[in-house]
Amino acid sequence: MNHYLPILYESLFGFVALLTVAKLLGKTQISQLTAFDFISAIILGELVGNALFDEKAGILDIGFVIIIWGGLLYITEIITQKFKSTRALLEGSPAIVIHNGKLIRDVMKKNKLDINQLQHLLRSKDVFSIREVAFAILETDGTISVMRKSQKQTPTRGDLNLPPQEANLSYTIISDGEIIYDNLEELNLTEAWLKQELKKQEVQQVEEIFYAEYTSGDQNLFLLPFVNEKEEN
Repeated sequence: MNHYLPILYESLFGFVALLTVAKLLGKTQISQLTAFDFISAIILGELVGNALFDEKAGILDIGFVIIIWGGLLYITEIITQKFKSTRALLEGSPAIVIHNGKLIRDVMKKNKLDINQLQHLLRSKDVFSIREVAFAILETDGTISVMRKSQKQTPTRGDLNLPPQEANLSYTIISDGEIIYDNLEELNLTEAWLKQELKKQEVQQVEEIFYAEYTSGDQNLFLLPFVNEKEEN
């Protein structure tokens, strides 16, 4: 029974010490967790966890580890605040993934972001169609900031005293130059219909399209061809 008491003391000490470090580093470390912060938190927790079950490690050893690692994190925060050039290396930089309504494929590829992940991030911002977006910026903490196109911004239909309109869900028909057959089947549409719609917009090959979206009730497909960052600039 006595061997449990040191574990109890060390656990309580580790808890208080980690809480103190979190308070010193500030709330942004939790609310805006970057890749560097995430890795740092894992390592710090791992160091404390290993020390708890190391019979040779006592409270002083745990405290020393926390002070060293916490100090390094604190120094890193000071460096990024005073020297702007280090922020991109340690915290990362925001990346524009949609520019003037166009998907920037090179930026998405560089940030390991695919269409499905982008749609998920947009839905978290109450944007259910890419065609509503003028600009989208992937932030350093993995969230996305969205600026809607002017015609999709407020005022709402309620503000203008207009009657309610049926809400239609948008479906991805083409992604990365490939047809999403499951969605075509869900919409009771055929590949022949899709190719005919592409020809209406002077597109000869499916491979030319990075992203295509269909919404019930719309006359035309929403198409975004492959655009590289250099071409956009």
